[in-house]
Amino acid sequence: MTDSVSEKEQSQAANTPVVLGASDAAAVSPVAAAAPEATAVTAGSPAEASEASEAPAVAERSPRNSRGRRGGAGRGAARTEGRADGRDAARDAGRAPAGRADGRRAPRRDPAAQGAGPGAAAQAGAKAAAPRAPRSHPVLEQLAGLYPALFGEVFLPLKRGIFQDLQDAQPELFEREALKAALALHTRSSRYLTAVASGLARHDLQGQSVEAMAPEHIYHALTEVFRRRQQRAGEDLRPKLRRRIIQAFEASGLSREAYAALVLSRDVAANAVLDEALAEAASQAARDEAQLRAFEASGQSLDAFADMYGLDARDAARTLDRARQRRAAPATPVAADPA
Repeated sequence: MTDSVSEKEQSQAANTPVVLGASDAAAVSPVAAAAPEATAVTAGSPAEASEASEAPAVAERSPRNSRGRRGGAGRGAARTEGRADGRDAARDAGRAPAGRADGRRAPRRDPAAQGAGPGAAAQAGAKAAAPRAPRSHPVLEQLAGLYPALFGEVFLPLKRGIFQDLQDAQPELFEREALKAALALHTRSSRYLTAVASGLARHDLQGQSVEAMAPEHIYHALTEVFRRRQQRAGEDLRPKLRRRIIQAFEASGLSREAYAALVLSRDVAANAVLDEALAEAASQAARDEAQLRAFEASGQSLDAFADMYGLDARDAARTLDRARQRRAAPATPVAADPA
């Protein structure tokens, strides 16, 4: 073999593709680093050395050159790694609960709430905010038209025996059972009970007051109205109820014992509030009486007496008036409620 290379061999060497080693391929492309290591071609001429020196630049511009002419080895390794990564991801996804990519369990949702959309929530809010329609009766509508002073916008307490009065006044208009049901609905309403609790007198069909309201009727209407309000209120209404009971008790003119015997019921809670109210009324009456005696013993004018004790003159005058009224009004005996 001679040292000289024939022109035919030089032409074959120039047309032979350059294959990079594993280390060079890794520097050019990470995918090519996974291919089997190839053997570098030794340059046999200056032309071959020049081509070998230019090969990395060519490979950097075109990554296909780092995987060989057809790129079979590089693509095969990439496919192998892709399939392996896909199988691992599928196994991980199979072990993870559905609904969360990080593998943590997703929170459970209420099926009813999940099925209800924004429209259902808005309808539920509208139903909760909508006020209840007031209970009515066709006969009450007729009564309001015939007797607006009693059944109109402002209710007045009705005289006892009003049912028979209506039957006599309108014999052809009202059916007996329908009228009875309408009056029961009317007299159990909160508006009517509020009118009774205020102590208004009873009225006839002409709107004239005919009899005073019985103390026990005032008391029971008062406790029922406060019971209904307490169910809706967010505060304790018993202090207000005690004050109202004291006012009703003092307006009755009865002694403490007579009033308690008249209004006591089977409601234990209501009886407890009644006892507290009567005890507070007795304590207040004792203070008023002591102040009246002190005023009478002082021999001074009202203004001088109030100034001496540091009292407001108007409050002192009201206290003295209450004490005088209690003295002047003897205890009224309990009256039997007529049937």
